Amino acid sequence: MIAGADALLVCAGAGMGVDSGLPDFRGPEGFWRAYPPYRRLGLRFEKLADPVHFDADPRLAWGFYGHRLGLYRSTVPHTGYGVLLRWASRVPTMVFTSNVDGQFQLAGFACPDVAEVHGSIHHLQCVHPCRQDVWSAERIAVQVDAAAMRAVGPLPSCPSCGGLARPNILMFDDPYWVPARSQATLDTLAVWRRAQRLGRLVVLEVGAGTAVPTVRRQAELASAATGALIRINPRDPEVRHGRGISVPLGAAEALTAIDALLPAP
Repeated sequence: MIAGADALLVCAGAGMGVDSGLPDFRGPEGFWRAYPPYRRLGLRFEKLADPVHFDADPRLAWGFYGHRLGLYRSTVPHTGYGVLLRWASRVPTMVFTSNVDGQFQLAGFACPDVAEVHGSIHHLQCVHPCRQDVWSAERIAVQVDAAAMRAVGPLPSCPSCGGLARPNILMFDDPYWVPARSQATLDTLAVWRRAQRLGRLVVLEVGAGTAVPTVRRQAELASAATGALIRINPRDPEVRHGRGISVPLGAAEALTAIDALLPAP
């Protein structure tokens, strides 16, 4: 399927980053293994990933997101990203992801080719948007007390009003998210998909779970016409709706093995 593709759509969930050493926050136990201090506080991912903390306890909120920002910056994308990047050099390729970690861009994908449906931790916005502005977090570094998981020192601020800033990420129960940046890439993806209608589009879904099925739904929708869906997932690989191929492996192992079987370009 991949060798005969005219275009590739990569739909990536949290499992895509696991082989790089990133946590996938699967269930409270998985989250607490990655962040033991929150077990003591009885805080789950869903509770921390809530904009209310930026008002109620901004140092708690930025402790969590500041640590993740540093983690994602220092993480080296695993070999599977390099495989996808090589494939993308041969056929038109776009990425749809729920991940906010920026690993595709770090691996070499151009920003316009990556649609981040839930936003990006590498961009900021005003907590209570004084304007619909989104700006880069490139020059922002948040110091975090790792034992308490609380931010210390100055917190990021909005350049327009001087108030607190937050990551431009869609959180749980979030009425304040500024979606303009993400929507622009989603619009680009929609135009790109329409342009592939006369060719053979192959959808490669990697590490997308069922708890928040955004990525799975996108992959199934995009592959509905052709059935050209490849689902890579070590836990839930079955394709229950429509046709497709199940690969019960992790991202790096599966992509590397598939790449080894492809004919030389």
